[in-house]
Amino acid sequence: MFVPTVAWRLMREGRFQSWLILAGVTLGVAVVVYITAIVSGLQANIIDKTLSTQAHVTLKPREDVNLRQITVPEGETLLAEVETRTQRENTIGNWQRLKAAADTVPGVAASAALASGPGFVVKGGVRKSVVLMGVELADYQRIVPLESKLRAGRLRLASGDVMIGTELARDLGLKVGDRLRVVTATGSAESYTIAALLDFGLKDLSRRWLLMPLRSAQNQLGYRLDISEIYLRADDLFDAEALAAAAAARTGLDADSWQETNSQLVTALRSQSASSNMIKVFVTLAVALGIASVLVVSVVQKQREIGILRAMGTPGARIRAVFLLQGALYGLAGSLLGSALGAALALGFTRIARNTDGSPLFPVVVTPSLFVVTALIATAVGVLAAWAPARRAARLDPVEAIRG
Repeated sequence: MFVPTVAWRLMREGRFQSWLILAGVTLGVAVVVYITAIVSGLQANIIDKTLSTQAHVTLKPREDVNLRQITVPEGETLLAEVETRTQRENTIGNWQRLKAAADTVPGVAASAALASGPGFVVKGGVRKSVVLMGVELADYQRIVPLESKLRAGRLRLASGDVMIGTELARDLGLKVGDRLRVVTATGSAESYTIAALLDFGLKDLSRRWLLMPLRSAQNQLGYRLDISEIYLRADDLFDAEALAAAAAARTGLDADSWQETNSQLVTALRSQSASSNMIKVFVTLAVALGIASVLVVSVVQKQREIGILRAMGTPGARIRAVFLLQGALYGLAGSLLGSALGAALALGFTRIARNTDGSPLFPVVVTPSLFVVTALIATAVGVLAAWAPARRAARLDPVEAIRG
């Protein structure tokens, strides 16, 4: 009990210094918790909104490439320009087998076939350009949840049904139950009943996307029994790049991950994370320097007492342990108070920053693991910051310390 007793007594005798450093640690930890919660919530919200209308991995037909027909003898060089081949609108045949093969790739949670292509919607003499998206509704909803996007009608894609975006319905004055005519480049024209109105979160998508039964899209787009894409959903969305490579090798198709499709977003998120990490590093350094400076002053002020303890036979290791324990206590107590303050600030932010409908601008991510990790790091920083003062105290010469 010697080490805890002496450490506590030294902290009590220097109350003002103790309260100052405790306040500094608390504020530092609060800043770290607040920034982590806000940035994590913001990034999670951005990724969720981005991926709420797209797959984690998209499998597509391989692009056509020109092959060199001239064999170059060894040791010779052929100077030739190979032009990029014009790409045809390829489709995926025998897609059921390829979809089943993709499902066997470890990490794939769900898959869905898609037959998409350009078309026009005609209503009352007005033509609007749209993207026809033929899907099997049950499979597609496992990739892109539609319940939260439903604004009117029912999620249904029976034969002769379509689901359109709210912006397209507004442009053409349509509502659930109305009929519209869909025309494609092949000259096919069919009439459909609107089963539901969906808000995809982006006005352009809500103006252009039209969901219809897979078989209807295949017929109108001239794909016969083929499809244009296979959507995959990953168990862990951040494993999408590795999953894309594995799925491409398994199926022989081209594969794009959501990171490739949204490369600018990924770059922005990484830059944001790097900035927040730099802020946390500097805050941590400031906390460490604050603890170290207070303990250095404490060693100087208590030099005589330390000398007496050393003269009485107290080992240097015990003296060192006293100051290391003080650093740990400052870090632990400050982390607990700072975590509570940071969480309160983050949750308070959600009450201030709100959308026009009164909902939070984005949710903050405050998890128990954040508190545990922060407490461990703050305690470790406190111990490390106390190492130099503790080492100095343990090395004090008893005679010189008492004389001083």
